[in-house]
Amino acid sequence: MTLTLEQQKLAKHLFEAFKDNVPLDQNDYVNVVHDFDTAYEVQDAVMALKNEPTAGYKVSLTSPETQHMFASDAPLYGAQVANRFVKSPYVLDLASYNEPLVEVELLFTAKVDLTPDMSKETLLKNTTVAPALEVPDARFKSWFPKLDKYLVLSDTAVGGAVVSGTPRDGDTLTVDELANVSATLTYDGKQAGQGEGSEVLGNPVASLEWLVAKLAEQDKPFLAGTQASTGTFLLPPRLSAGEWRVDFTGEFGTVVLRVEENK
Repeated sequence: MTLTLEQQKLAKHLFEAFKDNVPLDQNDYVNVVHDFDTAYEVQDAVMALKNEPTAGYKVSLTSPETQHMFASDAPLYGAQVANRFVKSPYVLDLASYNEPLVEVELLFTAKVDLTPDMSKETLLKNTTVAPALEVPDARFKSWFPKLDKYLVLSDTAVGGAVVSGTPRDGDTLTVDELANVSATLTYDGKQAGQGEGSEVLGNPVASLEWLVAKLAEQDKPFLAGTQASTGTFLLPPRLSAGEWRVDFTGEFGTVVLRVEENK
């Protein structure tokens, strides 16, 4: 597929907005992308301009609620470069982001190459699973929750950063356990949300399964070492300065994100 001149410009502008943190006006890009396949091509062009290997992926629109918000009947994925995967406790400078949100997720890391013929049980056995806070962010002004789904996808599924805690070996877990993991999000000590793994396509492993299959469909391998944050347990609040913390059940522990505003 060959991108049109307007689609090539979109990819270039998305890359520049990522690099310089100067957001775009979504009204300037209405109807530039009309379908998912083209949006993935634009995303690939953005990643090529970053000139860094893809270290992992984030899966978005994994609940009926978020799919409805963006008028989609399927999840989306976005590619991520290595420096966007960081460890808890992490200090984030709000000035380096546009209009970030905060999500509660699980982060899978492949121990071997993952393939679409693997069952959920086999996928879990061949990964580690870590608790995570994701910070989605778009390269557009006033993006949430009204950004066109094809622009969401073109913009690497509004990838920001993924802050992860201590991983557990998938060998020690069952698929059912991950549906039943619950998490409580707090902001400066006050509860800001609560959710369960079952919010993510019924089970976070189902999200990983979808991702591996979707990538294979596009002739992209899911190699050993690749990471994937699989979707939020709860509707994301806006990220603001202070301490964000998420406590997981099921021996997954805690993830801490301190947000500073260094203008």
